[in-house]
Amino acid sequence: MITLTTAPAAPLLDRLLAEAARLRPETSPVFAGMAERGEELMRSKSGHVELYAQLKDFPLPVSRDTGTLLYMLARSFGAKSIVEFGTSFGISTLFLAAALRDNGGGRLITTEFEASKVARARANLAEGGLADLVEFRQGDALQTLRADLPETIDLVLLDGAKPLYGDILALLESRLSAGAFIVADNADYCPEYLAHVRLPANGYLSVPFGDEVELSMRIARCP
Repeated sequence: MITLTTAPAAPLLDRLLAEAARLRPETSPVFAGMAERGEELMRSKSGHVELYAQLKDFPLPVSRDTGTLLYMLARSFGAKSIVEFGTSFGISTLFLAAALRDNGGGRLITTEFEASKVARARANLAEGGLADLVEFRQGDALQTLRADLPETIDLVLLDGAKPLYGDILALLESRLSAGAFIVADNADYCPEYLAHVRLPANGYLSVPFGDEVELSMRIARCP
């Protein structure tokens, strides 16, 4: 038996994903009012702050398939150190922490701008029995991920403000282990990031995976 498919994590994920399916941003009057500017804000390094502040009550989760992929990658690599950019309500965090539990333990650093989302995520990880594996950092990820990182990082999930993907990766890049995976959700909103990871000279192999994800592997650790 594995943590992902047994209680308390499995029924909790079922409930959270069902709630997220009902609570979609496009059902909100706030989102409707921003629809014309939404695409612009998603791609803006300054405008995304406005967008995500308006969407702070929405979980904005990865799909179940992407969550399962995260679990499988972490297990296959025997990951012990994981960094997540964009905690939201902690749904993806649960998938990742479940993998750490089944790998025998480890450290998951997850960072989120919105304090209210950190509170929800903490409660969800506690309910899932996985809080002991997770370090929550609240605030601007360009600051929260600037220090006190593991010596090596085995897996990275990028699922926060899309225009910052390249900047976040730059903070972590020197600590990525050879063979580390980077999963970037909706990376099409950050073409500069895609150009970087898709160029083998930069030390990655990278492919689009399904409709949502760019899956990259670090092929050499920086000296």
